[in-house]
Amino acid sequence: MFIVNITYQTPLEEIEKHLEAHIAFLDKYYEADVFLLSGRKNPRTGGVILARADSQVALQAILAEDPFYAHAVARYDVIEFVATKTAEPLVYLKES
Repeated sequence: MFIVNITYQTPLEEIEKHLEAHIAFLDKYYEADVFLLSGRKNPRTGGVILARADSQVALQAILAEDPFYAHAVARYDVIEFVATKTAEPLVYLKES
């Protein structure tokens, strides 16, 4: 399991130019069951994605497709963790 911490590196006006394509990117990987949840930070300085992938290398390859990454408007910090405890509705995410 991975937490992807996205930090904008440019003004919001530049982020907005790529937002529609970024949302399409997110939709693609929700459909592929890679992304589990995502959203904007408050205040709006970036976003967070909870993802599951075979490896950090595989996830990095996916993130490289993000228009925010391709246009260098955001920085990505990836934290890998093992989900050993969950709330009951999320038990399917639990790892050994």
